[in-house]
Amino acid sequence: MRRFAAILTGSVLLSPSAVLGGAQQYEPLSVSVRAALHQAVADQATPVLAFDTEQEARAWLAAMSSRLQKRMPNRVEREEFLLTVHYEARRAGLDPQMVLGLIQVESAFRKYAVSSAGARGYMQVMPFWVKLIGSSEHNLFHLRTNLRFGCIILRHYIDIENGNLFRALGRYNGSLGKPDYPNMVLRAWRDQWHYSAPPEIRAASR
Repeated sequence: MRRFAAILTGSVLLSPSAVLGGAQQYEPLSVSVRAALHQAVADQATPVLAFDTEQEARAWLAAMSSRLQKRMPNRVEREEFLLTVHYEARRAGLDPQMVLGLIQVESAFRKYAVSSAGARGYMQVMPFWVKLIGSSEHNLFHLRTNLRFGCIILRHYIDIENGNLFRALGRYNGSLGKPDYPNMVLRAWRDQWHYSAPPEIRAASR
């Protein structure tokens, strides 16, 4: 399966309107948790699609790409984004389609989105996370960096909530205890990004 390197971004464009970006709340982390999260964001392995076959990978990419085309007209940019979402989501133990639903709600797939609270990028990551578990070279408007931080932070919240995704999504958005945001993400996941492999591919993978 094709491999790729993420493209470093240059200038930062602020686009605060129509962003439902979260405001993850700062919470002190134990030394061990902080070290584990730091190690997770520092890994620089080359992203690949985690499918059993290239046929399965191509089918997923084609299905997701067609749904995203209106929001990201450039095919190369769109496929790089989807490959990175898939890699970072699976690496963090998340469903890639759920992550796409979260990005739809958080930033409407705008790379340079900034919320009123200062959350940045596709997954609307708060800058304090870079100081907490990252390093000075981490740019939250960089595609892979943003998705890496966002997926690892959500995984961290899921672990805190003992696997309860609904509550973890509330933490991610800084709205724990309020149902609106988790319901929006789950609805986007179900209605826009649910995916089932074509029957012939499912049969071939058995």
